[in-house]
Amino acid sequence: MSYLHSIGEYFIMLKDIFRRMTKGSVLKTLIFKEIDDLIINSMGIVVFISFFIGGVVTIQTALNLNNPLIPKSLIGFTARQSIILEFAPTFISIIMAGKVGSYITSSIGTMRVTEQIDALEVMGINSLNYLVFPKIIAMLLYPFVISIAIFVGLLGAYMAGVMGGFVASEQFLEGLQSDFIPFHLAYAFIKSFFFALILATVPSYHGYYMKGGSLEVGQASTTSFVWTSVILIITNYVLTQLLLS
Repeated sequence: MSYLHSIGEYFIMLKDIFRRMTKGSVLKTLIFKEIDDLIINSMGIVVFISFFIGGVVTIQTALNLNNPLIPKSLIGFTARQSIILEFAPTFISIIMAGKVGSYITSSIGTMRVTEQIDALEVMGINSLNYLVFPKIIAMLLYPFVISIAIFVGLLGAYMAGVMGGFVASEQFLEGLQSDFIPFHLAYAFIKSFFFALILATVPSYHGYYMKGGSLEVGQASTTSFVWTSVILIITNYVLTQLLLS
């Protein structure tokens, strides 16, 4: 029953976010701050992980192509499909659940512990709109992060394959371009849009409704990461089934 209560509480929270809007000039400042905290400050880890994941995919594919009848261009094809369809949108989102999700939960949870949220409500401010709405708007830029992850991942795949001597540059680029389906990019960005909403709202829920002191803030951050990851994986399965089957 506690799970049903949490699900209901989560959807009530989503409704209350838009119930009473904060002043536009205040929201504008908050949104730009959240873009800096959630998007810009995450680019370093996204670029780092994407580059090396792309390289690992290429190396593992190349080492498993032992049959001389299989063209080397398949390495580029496999790297492209793996990175665009799964590694960039889903793997990066799991990493972001740890970085961004924990930050959101701990920051809102600390405000709950120190009674800052109660102070906002006393002043007549919709605390959910003030705290969560800017995060949702900021995370709408998340598909841009995924596009950077795809580009850097493919660059890492190319450099690992060519500079590692596993495949010639022409063969890799041939595989990269062969049988390309543009909808696969659209699929990646559609997934990243839904993932962005999950990354913004699920950690916010765990921070906003937490109870206790500073110890419980840490526990809420851990719980937030676990449940955000679970929901991301379930959403990934559902969207893949709907969009690609």
